[in-house]
Amino acid sequence: MGCTVIIGTQWGDEGKAKMIDFYSQKADIIVRYQGGANAGHTVVVNGKKHVFHLIPSGILHEGTVCVIGNGVVVDPVQLIEECQLLENEGIDVRKRLYISDAAHLLLPFHKELDGAMEEARSNKIGTTKRGIGPCYADKCLRVGIRVGDIFDEVYCKERITTALAIKNPQFERCYNREGFTFAETYDLLMTFKDYAGALAINTPYYLYNEAKKGKNILLEGAQGNALDIDHGTYPFVTSSNPSIGGAIVGSGLNPFMIQDVVGITKAYVTRVGEGPFPTEDKGSDGELLRQRGGEFGATTGRPRRCGWFDIELLKHTIRINGITTIALTKLDVLSGFETIKVAVGYSINGKKIDHFPSAMQDKIVPVYEEHPGWHEDITGCTSFKALPVNAQNYVHYIQDTLQVPISIISVGPDRVNTFEIK
Repeated sequence: MGCTVIIGTQWGDEGKAKMIDFYSQKADIIVRYQGGANAGHTVVVNGKKHVFHLIPSGILHEGTVCVIGNGVVVDPVQLIEECQLLENEGIDVRKRLYISDAAHLLLPFHKELDGAMEEARSNKIGTTKRGIGPCYADKCLRVGIRVGDIFDEVYCKERITTALAIKNPQFERCYNREGFTFAETYDLLMTFKDYAGALAINTPYYLYNEAKKGKNILLEGAQGNALDIDHGTYPFVTSSNPSIGGAIVGSGLNPFMIQDVVGITKAYVTRVGEGPFPTEDKGSDGELLRQRGGEFGATTGRPRRCGWFDIELLKHTIRINGITTIALTKLDVLSGFETIKVAVGYSINGKKIDHFPSAMQDKIVPVYEEHPGWHEDITGCTSFKALPVNAQNYVHYIQDTLQVPISIISVGPDRVNTFEIK
């Protein structure tokens, strides 16, 4: 199989965790390459729901090795909590998990700063306040603390002192908040070292050698391409690159090792937080999609904004990431609609455009086509031929318009509600 990258093609929440779980059946190693605990990946197995924030969801497959790559910002508190929850369920996480020694550590002062900055903004971003942006900012400012730093006591203390010398005056002068002490920061890092220090390795070296041995490697990101800091709806984006570039940089694997790029695509579109959303439906249809699809954030519980499928958004993602195949999720949620809208083009200020723009995204007016819906419950379908004719036609239309094959369809939340198109 080589190396396969899983990309969210919309604004996240496309059902990546479920598809990663599906692909994990054939994978030897699963790599998380960007983001942090701001993303929630949900997998349902035999009716039991598992929510992952940092640990790759492939951990549910016995024998699969999971890797947190250098592109991830690691919250020590969240990681320990997640490991302990899985260990309480009998999953020996620390025997199958590695953490990059070059990954940056997300600390309590990052979360505090994230919340303070969001509250101070007149134009809210809609951040989860999990500290992701401030941690990536420290990485770029070269004042961050990496996993490998905790093994050199003198150097680690220097890094903490430097970080607090920058952060504490900012809290006190800009936000009228108390700063953080050296002791509480150092103690947290040492707790993390004691619990997970043995998991830290040079992950690019490890992955390269495993790939050379012929191991099947699956790379997963958080969020989706439309939240990419370079290619998304800036500034209403995440602080990293969920796109293919982030997969390469955040794992250390070189691009010539990538064989397949799977685009996880919801049969409609959702978005959490603020920012442009051309096909958002603010009426009864949008509310129906939300309730039927259970569209509430796994991390924050916030209701997701819902709308219709957007062809131009998908073409934008396909161009950037080189999507080789599509996994279409939540097709079952569309059951019961008389007609289903699909945005097939855009205009801005009355002028037709033929691409997803980098600016003036809030001025987009979508051009819709309508397709006949279906009323049958399709959650029990186990093959493409078992789907109602109108559901088959909808899938064919998306595939033919995008000119990328749809290879997998999901018609329900459980692992068994998934089938391949032969």
